[in-house]
Amino acid sequence: MTDARNRTVDLPGVTLAYRESGRPDGPPLVLLHALGERATDWDSVLPGLAPGHHVYALDLRGHGDSARTAAYSVEAMRDDVLAFLDALGLARVDLVGHSMGGVVAYLLAQAAPERIDRLVLEDIAALYPRPASALPDDPDPDAHFDWAMVRAVKAQFDDPDPAWREGLARITARTLAVAGGPASHVPQERIAELARLVPDCRLVTVEAGHLVHAARPAEFVAVVAPFLAR
Repeated sequence: MTDARNRTVDLPGVTLAYRESGRPDGPPLVLLHALGERATDWDSVLPGLAPGHHVYALDLRGHGDSARTAAYSVEAMRDDVLAFLDALGLARVDLVGHSMGGVVAYLLAQAAPERIDRLVLEDIAALYPRPASALPDDPDPDAHFDWAMVRAVKAQFDDPDPAWREGLARITARTLAVAGGPASHVPQERIAELARLVPDCRLVTVEAGHLVHAARPAEFVAVVAPFLAR
């Protein structure tokens, strides 16, 4: 896999940064990071994850080198990714999302099923209302993400739209759900529910906790790379 190249693209209402790597003639693969992460979060697994793919790892809005915006929502991030595919002329892609990025990924797979071939959802569940999330009293002003984005996304995750869960049945992509096991804070029974609701979904558990690809990169690659291989 070639070295990653840092790029930006101007989309309606936002400029997104992304890292491009892999085979220029390979099938496109888009990687979506978790809340508070950025495109470089995938670097440890890139060499083995999809060596035959042309890889695009995004900084979602409010993260990394992408633009800070006046408003944030998971649906806006979904629309950004769809606009990214259109801007780069990517008609159909494989899509991997971790945690928040997994929600963005499955919302995109619901909204535009014809654009997604294979879908990997890393330690993300079918979402239900939960107690309000706590935020730090003195957030780091130098963080590589916008705290306004964190507040907005956490509020959505605390009281998710039931349509997100209902729409899982509309996903047509061949799907792999990767659960982190009991060490993860994500309710594993809700990941199993997601796997049942998505019509063509296989569930695999890697005993790693929530940060599966970071904590157990070799095991993550061993599960995901064969799934993505043509």
